[in-house]
Amino acid sequence: MGANIVSPTLLSAYLAVVCLVFTLKEGYAFGRTPTVESYTIQVSSLLRCSSCTSATKALDKKSSLQVVDKHGPCSQLYQDKANIPTHAQILLQDEARVKSIHSKLAKDLGRSTNLDQTDAVSLPAKDGSVIGVGNYVVTVGLGTPKKDLTLIFDTGSHITWTQCQPCATSCYKQQDPIFNPSLSSTYSNISCTSPTCSSFTSATNNTPECTSTACAYDIHYGDESFSVGILAKDKLTLTPTDVIKDFLFGCGQNNQGFIGRAAGLIGLSRDKLSLTWQTASKYNKFFSYCLPSSCSSTGFLSFGNGGVSKSVKFTTMSTISQSPSFYGINITGISVGGQKLPISASVFSAAGAIIDSGTVITRLPRKAYLALRSEFRKLMSQYPMAQPDSKSILDTCYDFSNFSSVTLPAISFTFSGSVEVQLDATGVFYVNNISLACLAFAGNKNVTDFGIFGNTQQKTLQVVYDVAGGKLGFATGGCT
Repeated sequence: MGANIVSPTLLSAYLAVVCLVFTLKEGYAFGRTPTVESYTIQVSSLLRCSSCTSATKALDKKSSLQVVDKHGPCSQLYQDKANIPTHAQILLQDEARVKSIHSKLAKDLGRSTNLDQTDAVSLPAKDGSVIGVGNYVVTVGLGTPKKDLTLIFDTGSHITWTQCQPCATSCYKQQDPIFNPSLSSTYSNISCTSPTCSSFTSATNNTPECTSTACAYDIHYGDESFSVGILAKDKLTLTPTDVIKDFLFGCGQNNQGFIGRAAGLIGLSRDKLSLTWQTASKYNKFFSYCLPSSCSSTGFLSFGNGGVSKSVKFTTMSTISQSPSFYGINITGISVGGQKLPISASVFSAAGAIIDSGTVITRLPRKAYLALRSEFRKLMSQYPMAQPDSKSILDTCYDFSNFSSVTLPAISFTFSGSVEVQLDATGVFYVNNISLACLAFAGNKNVTDFGIFGNTQQKTLQVVYDVAGGKLGFATGGCT
């Protein structure tokens, strides 16, 4: 009876801990969040979806809108399947957006853009805003009685606008009925003599013009898309309990371009005419969103700090000198497969970076991208590589057609304040088809080009914008 007796309960608990340590592919330091080294996913999960299968858990929260992929089955715009852009077209639009962002930032900061002749031709003389690929949409109400409109939301755009009757010059085809201001009892134009008219210059980089009765706006984008119309105000209904009176927006009478069948867009930048600023007294410049993992899932866009996950980790939101409308973010490191890459923090700080809901593929400094690519390829050496399109910005692609599941190295970003954010498995690849799954990152051409933390990498994260507090927050598992 001299031997020590271990109780069955204690022994079971001990064995459970041992089992956990030896079966998870994780590195763990006590007191710290486990670092995942790899994911194993079903190849079928990479395929484009055909039906809407889930609802976001955030819709029960006050002041939340449902976010869906514009071209997915959860969107009413999906009815127009014939006009869904190809992956190649989306990447071309994305590249145009990035060039437009780089050009605007370089111009504002007095940097050289080093654009080639083709790039220079594609950028408009009136660079009012960046091009928006427009992946994600929400539905809001405008006017009294309210008319539902499906709008793209974009943190890189300054104002909200929608097409309006009578479409004096031209309107593209949209899914919702075009808004008719004459049927809204709360609609009014902004006069040319109003201080609001002159303040519109900051949102468009163009001096507003006057018609005989109202302040006119003119927004041109990087791909020659545009919206021209009347600056107006009306009641904006976000949810049944969240109504914004006298909301300023563009009532477009001449519109053309990339928006597709959406009715327009919601601007969420830091400009004074953005929704963020116009609702400052109600939401204190605080909003968050979660982009769904696939086009068959739903996410959310929430205003105010209600419903924010307790696990959110905050980093400093940097302000870009001379171009404060963008949301700056300080990237300090990248890890692949649980190991931090040997990239000096100065590589990231040399140009700076922004976070953007409208850019699809994350852009990195060339040195950082090459280090990421090299380590990723090494850890994926068991899978056959595929040849990408010669014109594609993506250069590391795989053929998974002979596999039912694949194991890929986890990727995480570190931001200022030692805030490490692990990307979801769905934020690693951009998939054309099962035989062409490409690493969803690209390198910038010039060392002075800003990095961009794009929307593919933001999937399923709850991304929190505390603009008044100067902070950006991230929490994993925000939506599915």
